[in-house]
Amino acid sequence: MFAVLKTGGKQYKVQSGDMLKVEKLAADAGETIQFNEVLMLGGDKTIVGAPLVEGAAVQAEVIDQVKGDKVIHFVRRRRKHSSKRTKGHRQKLTMLKITEILASGGDKTGVKAAVGAGSVAAVAVAATEAKKPAKKAEPKAEKKAAPKAAKAEGGDDLKQLSGVGPALEKKLHENGVTTFAQIAAWTEADIAEMDEKLSFKGRIEREGWVEQAKELAK
Repeated sequence: MFAVLKTGGKQYKVQSGDMLKVEKLAADAGETIQFNEVLMLGGDKTIVGAPLVEGAAVQAEVIDQVKGDKVIHFVRRRRKHSSKRTKGHRQKLTMLKITEILASGGDKTGVKAAVGAGSVAAVAVAATEAKKPAKKAEPKAEKKAAPKAAKAEGGDDLKQLSGVGPALEKKLHENGVTTFAQIAAWTEADIAEMDEKLSFKGRIEREGWVEQAKELAK
């Protein structure tokens, strides 16, 4: 029995035991795949599909992923500024061994269907597989515990300083400032650095934070 199958936009006449090279398929060496697009079956009785033979299939074992012979593509443009380009290409191919031709029941075997490596079906399968391991919801507890660390270590209520509200207090915490004692000990260089970080432009001195902090720290 022989079959005419379709893959990669081409048709191939095959028999059991034939070795065949087709355009690259999404399969690994050693896998068994099945071609479901069978256009014709031949043997004791010839069956021609309309366009496919219903229930027919061709199974094959993937031997290897290989590359075809190099093809040279030469382009020359004859214009005022003429140009020419030489480009080489080696088509990616899959080497197969035909193992079985099924005249019926091909839709019930459960064997992986042969799909092109760049086809929509192959891309969809790859995307589905890539998403599976990523569904874990463990880090949430760690993120919630972090903002409370400053106050748990004995931080002061910095909102007692002139002009400091909840948002500004949060910025101070993010820059490592949590107590009045820290602010009371600031030098001119520290004040200039914090002015830069908080985009205050002299506000710390105008508001008198250092003096206020010294009183509040007592």
